[in-house]
Amino acid sequence: MKFAVLVFPGSNCDIDCYKAVEDTIGQSVDYVWHTATDLSAYDAILVPGGFSYGDYLRCGAIARFAPVMSEVVKAAEQGKFILGICNGFQILTEAGLLPGALRRNSGMKFICAQTQLEVVNHTTAFTSEYNAGEMIDIPIAHGEGNYFCDEETLAQLKANNQIVFRYAGDTNPNGSIENIAGICNERGNVVGMMPHPERAVDQLLGSADGKRMFTSILNAWREQHGAAVNG
Repeated sequence: MKFAVLVFPGSNCDIDCYKAVEDTIGQSVDYVWHTATDLSAYDAILVPGGFSYGDYLRCGAIARFAPVMSEVVKAAEQGKFILGICNGFQILTEAGLLPGALRRNSGMKFICAQTQLEVVNHTTAFTSEYNAGEMIDIPIAHGEGNYFCDEETLAQLKANNQIVFRYAGDTNPNGSIENIAGICNERGNVVGMMPHPERAVDQLLGSADGKRMFTSILNAWREQHGAAVNG
């Protein structure tokens, strides 16, 4: 299996994503610059966190027009696995690959903290190794993580089981509607989330709960390819 980790000017979690793939599932992974015009060689695309293009205009608003994003849209349509984390989530919403938008945190401050998440949808390619309703410990680090959508979109998200993660219990660090921390597209191959699973792949980091996101995607790819994969 081959992963692409996109790199925009201002990305700062690309190395974390690269190392998470390399260290947790031992698969091939490349950094791919924002000017790339061909992602056909990759099975999964990670859109990392950071401050793409300095977060000017609006988070993800400029990155959405980078040449590589046309290829990300094409990959999504082909059913390839795409995970947007933090700024990557913002970019995916700006690109129209996921509904809704990310606004300034309700407290108007940048938040960096360990966060308890509830796994709402464990049927996506990125969450199959979790149990429905399981509580996991995944850190957040963002200033614009307040997920918002209109009532019609929210109803669709619920009806289609597109809410993947919620902030657990009464915790809602950024004011997101219905405590939403991560969502997917209707097909389930594109996931966006504000918390950082790549920063939770080993107990030395404070939690290993994020590791199963990477093992999930590897298992999903192996299931798709059946006998073509050994071991």
